[in-house]
Amino acid sequence: MAINDENIHDKDKKALKHFLKGKEIWNEYVKSHSEKVDFYAVNFSNLKDMKKHALNMRSLILGMPAKELLGYIYTRMLKDSDDDLVGNIQFLLEYVHATLASAEEPAEVIFDEAKVQELLKLSRELKEKALLFSIESSLDTENRHFKDNTADIEFYLKSKWVSIRGNRYQALEGEFYSYVLAPHNDALEDAYGVGATKISEGFQDIASAFRMGITNAQEILKKQYKDYLNFATEQHGKPQQDIKEMYEQINSDKRKAKNLALDDLLEGGIGNVSRHTKLPSCLLEDLAYQRGEETDFFTEDNFAGTPYATLPVRKKPLIKLGLEYYAIDPCFIRDAGYRALIFKLLERKPKYKETFKENQKIMSEEAFPDILRDQFPRAKVYKEVYYKEPDTRQWVENDTVVIVDDVLYLIEAKAGAQATIDSPALNFERHSQSVNDLIIKAYKQCERFFKYLDSDDEVCLYNLDNGKHEEIARVRLSDYRMIVPIGLTVESFAPLSSFYKFKKILGKHAFISISIDDLFVLKRILPTPGIFSHYIEFRQSMAGISNTYLYDEFAHLGTYITYNRYDQKIKEGKHDWMIMTDMSDLIDKFFESESWETDPVPIQEFPDEVFKLLKALDTTQSPGWLLAESLIRDYGEQQRKELANCLSTIRKTTMKNPSGYFVYAYGDKLLFVWMQKSHHDIEWKNVKDKGSSVALCDNNRLNMIGILIEVATDGIYDNAQYFKVNVPSVQTKENEHIFDDAKLMNSRKNRKYP
Repeated sequence: MAINDENIHDKDKKALKHFLKGKEIWNEYVKSHSEKVDFYAVNFSNLKDMKKHALNMRSLILGMPAKELLGYIYTRMLKDSDDDLVGNIQFLLEYVHATLASAEEPAEVIFDEAKVQELLKLSRELKEKALLFSIESSLDTENRHFKDNTADIEFYLKSKWVSIRGNRYQALEGEFYSYVLAPHNDALEDAYGVGATKISEGFQDIASAFRMGITNAQEILKKQYKDYLNFATEQHGKPQQDIKEMYEQINSDKRKAKNLALDDLLEGGIGNVSRHTKLPSCLLEDLAYQRGEETDFFTEDNFAGTPYATLPVRKKPLIKLGLEYYAIDPCFIRDAGYRALIFKLLERKPKYKETFKENQKIMSEEAFPDILRDQFPRAKVYKEVYYKEPDTRQWVENDTVVIVDDVLYLIEAKAGAQATIDSPALNFERHSQSVNDLIIKAYKQCERFFKYLDSDDEVCLYNLDNGKHEEIARVRLSDYRMIVPIGLTVESFAPLSSFYKFKKILGKHAFISISIDDLFVLKRILPTPGIFSHYIEFRQSMAGISNTYLYDEFAHLGTYITYNRYDQKIKEGKHDWMIMTDMSDLIDKFFESESWETDPVPIQEFPDEVFKLLKALDTTQSPGWLLAESLIRDYGEQQRKELANCLSTIRKTTMKNPSGYFVYAYGDKLLFVWMQKSHHDIEWKNVKDKGSSVALCDNNRLNMIGILIEVATDGIYDNAQYFKVNVPSVQTKENEHIFDDAKLMNSRKNRKYP
């Protein structure tokens, strides 16, 4: 099997080894075997090994004091930059949680660093065995939920069930929870005494404690030690014990801060949500296991104790240790916290269930244009759009249509949870049904809408008002350069949402699945309509390239920021299979920074002159501006420099003359730029005629767009707007001056190409 590994780092090739091996085995098996093989029997010893490893880990964990063990693990994890080790530690923490949830605290426990190292070893081996099992058990699957793709999809589901951790950025936890809990504010206040704002602040506090707790504790201890040294120096030779007692007596107020810092550093205190948040105990209790409460995980069932059983942390992410509540795993308080909270809320308030569904539906359907309001300042937004399906003539509904210039977005929102907590190994049908509910149904609804748009030159859209359908808009599919079908989920559904490749709608338009989680990142990194639209153009293109995979939305975003239109390069090459890894690093590092809120966001670099043009196009936002931005943003580094030189040269000329123009050619596209002083009236006929003459001079004359720039006397671009360059095919009396001008240009070789 061929694989393009240009973007695969050495440390990732080991992680991909099992995946590629599995694909090769599967292909060879299909070619050479017709009989059925009992893969369960083949995997039985592997399954027994997993159970044995899990029980050994449980025994080691139970033999040590929980808080001291957590303190050691947290410090090791947060200090180490090795991604593989951090991933293995996070995997281990799930088993720490499972052990504490399933057993009372023993009478005697002793911390042993050697046993922790043994735990890390067993954890790594268990994870490796589980990933190998995901391959072997998927090769001859009898499931056909995804037809010919079922084996691949089943492998993805199983392997990511084992390895996926923490797909949201900790810095944005509060923002996410604030948004998705706001519709249920009254119910939350009634159930817990606090509303969406306080709860979202609490979840952000949990994330921040894990994110910054060790560093903050170290800083407190360093400062107090420095203060003590300064104090001791001033005591002029007094006995050390006397100095210490005097210092503690004078600074008794600092003793508590020191003890808490030591607790954070050594006793797992950064996970103590009772101390680090103001969340009410009744809410924490709903999200937490008591010691020994879990009775199902470590049993004699086939998958019990293995990573393919439903780990307790997926149900309730907290543990009660003594009188306080702890978030054992810094990722699953985020990955499972939202679903666990909603489940418990509805358990406390069963009569709220129907209202919850309605509020959740409204929130999810409005999320795309609401969260991205800065990206869509002048957009037309149509909600709950009705129309008669051409085949059945029945009224049907789609969620949200957003129109920005020549781009039409259709958003089908699915308000369900991220995925069932049932393991794909235990119940593949039920697990994969969540894919059908959250992704495939959205695709089908998008497909239905665009088939309606394609059914006539112009179609009508309706709202339902008091039982009557009222026309709200008429839409022509031909008016839009881009149509983008999007399935929107509340939480990230990666990697399946990125890996699942759908047939292009109408043979042209690839389907994208993203989440509300993702939107909070995209709004920061892609702040203008132009850059957002250009990213979506790249993103949709990537979604349409088969056998090419990035892990999640942030991997796509990192690829775009780093390599721009990398999709165009992929299409030019030949590959059977491509996986691009580590592409989110740029985005990850930005949100890991302590000063991320004030740091400049990761961006593509543009020369100042080109950046001024893009800014002017965005300010003016005349029809066609997104097409103009798309052409300019498609340019690579060298082309951007060349365009900047052209702009700078013509701007200096325009300072002396009323106007000037140039043409920039790259590939099969021409960019015609007319620049003039702002205080001069625009003579559009002259501008467009000149553009037409220039287009006639070039063999690729139909692939030209025009931009008119108005520049102030100080060189600032006041306005910039797109205009269409018309190319006459037949010379007439009315347009002969255009043909004459073109002939003159050719004779003088007056084309100003870089």
